[in-house]
Amino acid sequence: MSILRKVFSDFHVSNFYRITGSKLLPVRVGYSTTSSTSSQPKDDLPAENLTNPYQKEKRRCVLCKYNVKVDYKNARLLSQFLSPFTGKVYERNITGLCKAKQRSVEREIIKSQNAGYLAVMLKKVEYIRDPKLCDPNRPVRPHRY
Repeated sequence: MSILRKVFSDFHVSNFYRITGSKLLPVRVGYSTTSSTSSQPKDDLPAENLTNPYQKEKRRCVLCKYNVKVDYKNARLLSQFLSPFTGKVYERNITGLCKAKQRSVEREIIKSQNAGYLAVMLKKVEYIRDPKLCDPNRPVRPHRY
């Protein structure tokens, strides 16, 4: 403690604060209280119009992203949006499709089932081991219920 007193003998706590009305504000050492922008170099200014590096990439519909045309004859693609146990169409919160593509997929599935390309109640056995486009256990968007 005595070493600190010898080193900082001429410093007092009140020298580090300026009095404004009833409040004590800390004084910045090395800065003047008057603002002068002309003394700052141009290189030291922050860059403008930078993108946020922590912002997540916006989620896009898989079919829109790769510009896939949905056709009722493509039973292998349409079977990706059907439940293998019930044969029902997965909803948007599970598939991650946009409204327009979800509507067109549902329409094409009905066409495909009427034409005989897709089974009505169950998924065809050949399509069970296909890679999954959507996982019903991990929905893209949480369901509101």
